[in-house]
Amino acid sequence: MEVRNDWTLGEVEALFALPFMDLMFQAQQVHRRHQVPNTVQISTLLSIKTGACPEDCAYCPQSVRYDTGLEAEELMEVAAVAERARAAKQAGASRFCMGAAYRAPKPKDLQKVTAMIREVKALGLETCATLGMLTGAQATELKAAGLDYYNHNLDTSAAYYEKIITTRSYQDRLDTLQAVRDAGMSVCCGGIVGMGEAAEDRAALLHTLATLPSHPDSVPINQLVRVAGTPLADTPSLDPFDFVRSIAVARILMPRAHVRLSAGRSDMSDELQALCFMAGANSIFYGDKLLTTGNPETAHDQRLFERLKIAAEAA
Repeated sequence: MEVRNDWTLGEVEALFALPFMDLMFQAQQVHRRHQVPNTVQISTLLSIKTGACPEDCAYCPQSVRYDTGLEAEELMEVAAVAERARAAKQAGASRFCMGAAYRAPKPKDLQKVTAMIREVKALGLETCATLGMLTGAQATELKAAGLDYYNHNLDTSAAYYEKIITTRSYQDRLDTLQAVRDAGMSVCCGGIVGMGEAAEDRAALLHTLATLPSHPDSVPINQLVRVAGTPLADTPSLDPFDFVRSIAVARILMPRAHVRLSAGRSDMSDELQALCFMAGANSIFYGDKLLTTGNPETAHDQRLFERLKIAAEAA
């Protein structure tokens, strides 16, 4: 149960191959040793700049290459973001995440984002941003503004990656993660499952995350949200037990990380979400939207927490 960065791919695949109940039992043991049981960290995610992204990520409705009916929106004003952050805190969020559909932020936009970060920090919230690729200098600028976490997902395995994205390389993503670590920010990094990948790809993704120089502090596990107009719109649904397995293996491999039950929750039953919490998920996004796709209503989440006797993690 010690924290390791030397997992082999064979060891990760062996975890995925365990009988489901054995895997759940092991994941819950690790969870209780390294995390506070029956608590969940609550974040809110706001799209501060929507659509018109030049990338070709096959799952993303914000790509300019796909006709999904999404209307592009310019970068929000600082005061409007601060107002949304204030409402998120009142609803119980301890972290406020800002997402912008960029390949990489331009200097004038980054200046405005740093102003947003300062306003959100002044409210006593943790701050997180996802803005695409960063240089070392940009990461340092965000850190100086008070950014606590930077999200940059690997999405899938290195082997399957080219079937999902061609406009930036896997190494580009790893380089951004290194820039974030070098700047002294916490890393939020996970992936998306259910994009047609094999079980071996899910194992390889988690192996990559668990063997980074340091484990990500937050690991979002997203279930593909199939959006009409994107290349993955007709992808067959992932077996729910395979999704839970991904949560459980992430918990075992990265015991001190917050494992976030992220996109796709609006299509999950309460019972499936409960299984995910049992498997070691201890973070969610509050709010009715994740960037541009649906999310359960806050009131529904609160009722679920009451039924499960789960408490919000203190900020």
